[in-house]
Amino acid sequence: MFRVIKILALTLSLFTTAVLASEAPQISQQNLLEVLKTPNNNIVLIDVRTEAEYYAGHVAGAINISHDTIEENIAFLEQYKSSEIVVYCRSGRRTAIAIDVLAKNGFSNLQHLTGDMNGWLEAKLPVIIVK
Repeated sequence: MFRVIKILALTLSLFTTAVLASEAPQISQQNLLEVLKTPNNNIVLIDVRTEAEYYAGHVAGAINISHDTIEENIAFLEQYKSSEIVVYCRSGRRTAIAIDVLAKNGFSNLQHLTGDMNGWLEAKLPVIIVK
């Protein structure tokens, strides 16, 4: 019985995370590129993939904070609380987790990059590679 309850709790947690991420406004790749071109834009890009994934190619200007360390980096992120925060990962699952953590910590200007990094690469948009 305890195992069934654990499985139900895990399922509910995953469902809630997916719903919260889908409720976060999306920003298209082209819209993001246009906004980033404007002087003094208020966008903070957060790449929530692993450091290795980030170094292999990321959107210019993105900060790398892995989804599993977002909670412990809240104090650092407080400086961006009034900014428009755009979050992305590889395909969206980790973005959902990060957006959930940020929202629970009072961040309200959150957006999800449409297509995440997979979409960015499919569109052949520029990336920064760190060697």
